[in-house]
Amino acid sequence: MKKTITGAVTALSLFTAGAVQAADDITLQLKWVTQGQFAGYFVAKDKGFYEEEGLNVTIKPGGPDIAPEQVIAAGGADVITTWMAAGLAARERGVPLVNIAQPFKTGGLQVNCLKSSGIETPEDFPGHTMGVWFYGNEYPFYAWMASLGIETDGADDNGVAVIKQAFSADPLIQGQADCISTMTYNEYKQILDAGITPEELVTFNYLEMGFGMLEDGLYVLEDQLADPAFKEKMVKFVRASMKGWKYAEENPDEAAQIVIDNDETGAQTLEHQVYMIGEVAKLTAGSDGTLDPADYEQTVKTLLSSVSSENPAITKEPEGAWTHDVTDEALK
Repeated sequence: MKKTITGAVTALSLFTAGAVQAADDITLQLKWVTQGQFAGYFVAKDKGFYEEEGLNVTIKPGGPDIAPEQVIAAGGADVITTWMAAGLAARERGVPLVNIAQPFKTGGLQVNCLKSSGIETPEDFPGHTMGVWFYGNEYPFYAWMASLGIETDGADDNGVAVIKQAFSADPLIQGQADCISTMTYNEYKQILDAGITPEELVTFNYLEMGFGMLEDGLYVLEDQLADPAFKEKMVKFVRASMKGWKYAEENPDEAAQIVIDNDETGAQTLEHQVYMIGEVAKLTAGSDGTLDPADYEQTVKTLLSSVSSENPAITKEPEGAWTHDVTDEALK
């Protein structure tokens, strides 16, 4: 009897070990640091949604010196989050990225200017200094300026001076720039927290200006996607991730705490993360992860409108840059 029980325990142990080993490893590289912008992924991991799909997901935070496109090209990640402008730019330059899902239905990029600078409309930009994010985030700005016929090599009657803005609102707060790049869910709140009121600001939303581009999509390498086993892993990953995003939308306070728990730097505050997740929920609302071809076409149209500028993201119509294969399977 003892031998029978021992054998059963041994068999159970082997089965359990096999189940653990059977989990598929996936590494996700984020576009930026651990924050509510990526709440869906942290929630999916924390609530066991990835585990339910048989996945062991490692989430790597980004930072000012980390380009997700370079990380995945070097084999440091299986899937990345990035903006479509950067993804398409990388594809044209030899990194064959493919969008497999689009959790963010709309974008939060905008420009905030101080009314005291004399800016009321885009036509007032010449002669002023503008803070612009780079590392792939500059493409919407240059497309917009090109459409307005505004040069970007100096503040004069025909152009603006561009400063490379750090990922904060400091240039506007400290008086280094008349206008800066902000996200609705982050830097805009930093401006308000600094004591500058909405009435003292002029806000230009890229979508409203007709230069909206898809943000925070999920991208993989094209050759990996051709592998049925890898594709199946991505189907499971997208399904669990979207479950995480919907949970975050419905439970912002809990999701904010999960983000805080995963922030190894200790730099984030619960109050700010609650605000951020509330604003991000406005961008993910209505999305089941499926890329809307019309939104893709709008992004491409915007990027191609700046081909003649000094910083074009792409110079020709992309081919094979997105697929519904993964989301079609994930949503069955």
